[in-house]
Order: sequence, then C-alpha cells, then structure tokens
Amino acid sequence: MKEKNNESAENYLETILVLSKRLPVVRSVDVANQLDFKKSSVSIAMKNLREKNHITVTDAGYIYLTESGKAIADMIYERHQLLTSCLEKLGVSAEIAEKDACKIEHVISKESFEAIKEYVKANIR
Repeated sequence: MKEKNNESAENYLETILVLSKRLPVVRSVDVANQLDFKKSSVSIAMKNLREKNHITVTDAGYIYLTESGKAIADMIYERHQLLTSCLEKLGVSAEIAEKDACKIEHVISKESFEAIKEYVKANIR
C-alpha cells in the first residue's frame, strides 16, 4: 500500500490536470476551491510538489504540471475514469462509484489495473 503522502500528492496532481482542462490557467485558489481545502494547506502541498519537480509555479501564481507531474496525473485520471465507469456499469450509483474510484485509484497495482482495463476493452462496451 502506498503512503498517505503519495496519495495526497496524486490527488493534487489529478486536480491540477482536471482544472487545466477547463480553466485557462490554474492557481492555488482554484485547487483549494475544487478540493474544498484551506488555501494554506494547498500552498504547503504546492511547495512539496514543486520541490519534487512535479509542478512549476510562475511569478503570477499559475501552476503547470511538469513532465513527471503530468505522467502521474494522467495515470491517476485514467484509473479514476475507468474505475468510475466500471462501477457504474455494475449498478453502483454515480456518487458512490466516484468516491470509491477515488480511493481505489491510489492503491491498485499497475498489474491489476491493466488486467481490468484489458477485460473492459474485451467485454464491456
């Protein structure tokens, strides 16, 4: 199982990715609003992500994913989308499917996720 710290970083990176798809620029306040977190908590997380070279922040406060940050965000986002969709197809309500996918996406192994992905491709339309 991954450390909680890693899960948190993955959530932030995924949120930045999702926001960047619908906003012209992403700022800490946008991340805070999306996650319903205090801006101070988000600022600390952004500092940590910057130190790990997962994001860059401009002088104007615009947040951009680096190559490594985008790779992690894309992986988590793909897991989230597929797992949510699978759970809904199995009859789970959209709200619960979303919440459960959010938990599963961080702990599932690459091997298990790839197996689910292949199964879905072959069997579920």
